[in-house]
Amino acid sequence: MARAQTIELLTRYYAAFNARDWQGMLDCLADDVAHDINQGKRVIGKAAFAEFLVHMERCYAEQLTDIVLMANDDGTRAAAEFVVHGEYLATDEGLPEASGQTYVLPAGAFLAIEQGRITRLTMYYNLADWEAQVIGA
Repeated sequence: MARAQTIELLTRYYAAFNARDWQGMLDCLADDVAHDINQGKRVIGKAAFAEFLVHMERCYAEQLTDIVLMANDDGTRAAAEFVVHGEYLATDEGLPEASGQTYVLPAGAFLAIEQGRITRLTMYYNLADWEAQVIGA
């Protein structure tokens, strides 16, 4: 898969995220996708990713802006940088109490691609920055 096809795949993936089209996101993933949750554990598989999406939908409403997509020449590795605009809807276990706080947070992802599907998604954002925003809100 060349760079252009990987960029097109990631464009579909992040457009699905912003549309809250969870099936559209899942369609971009390999069946055995590895998802490295920010400051959390790795989960494997589409079913685990689908559970993660249900959890995220319950706790957060988010939109991504300023999305920049990058890929290597053969399209097997990629990165995305973006800004998360969110609302904290329901308290997430181990995190501060939710009361509809809003936040704006730079974030990024590193991805591996095989046969036209995302096989690894490693997320990063600054949790301390997020906590400061929701506690101070």
